[in-house]
Amino acid sequence: MNSSEVIRRYLQDAIAAASSFENQLRSFSSEGDDEEVRALFSLHAGQAHLQYKQLTDRLEQLGGGVSTAKDLLAHLFSTLPKLARHTQRAEERTAQDLVTSFALAQGGCGIYQALASVAQAAGDSTTETLAREFEAQQRELAGKIWRFIPSRAKIAFNMLTPQEIDPAIETKAADDRILT
Repeated sequence: MNSSEVIRRYLQDAIAAASSFENQLRSFSSEGDDEEVRALFSLHAGQAHLQYKQLTDRLEQLGGGVSTAKDLLAHLFSTLPKLARHTQRAEERTAQDLVTSFALAQGGCGIYQALASVAQAAGDSTTETLAREFEAQQRELAGKIWRFIPSRAKIAFNMLTPQEIDPAIETKAADDRILT
């Protein structure tokens, strides 16, 4: 295997991950009643779509094509967490969606770091720059998601344990406003 083939393989992996992440975020953006979180998911689904397109373009420039098998596996993997969630309250799903999307964003950081390292080793500065840009975007997203997790987990707790609500914990008012 030569360096171009290795870069194409890593690009295919990154493309499959971006596609999966976009699908997950789009799905999450249509769930629940937390408009702020839904807007975050929607915005970053669009970002994942742009990453997918740019990675696909780069792969084609290098003479490769998208791996249908990897795309299919990524799609199947992205649907698994939803199978066990039908009994959860909306607030609990929101908290779990945040945890899942945080893990995916962190995984994206790893995928893009690996792609950047391989591209650097092969002397492909165009792919390396693209991968480093996307890694920074994933880190930024992970930070935004991380800031939501504590408050939304507390909201879920209060909604699941109405007799034990701690007034010091953020919760929703009757009109769905977040109270702090």
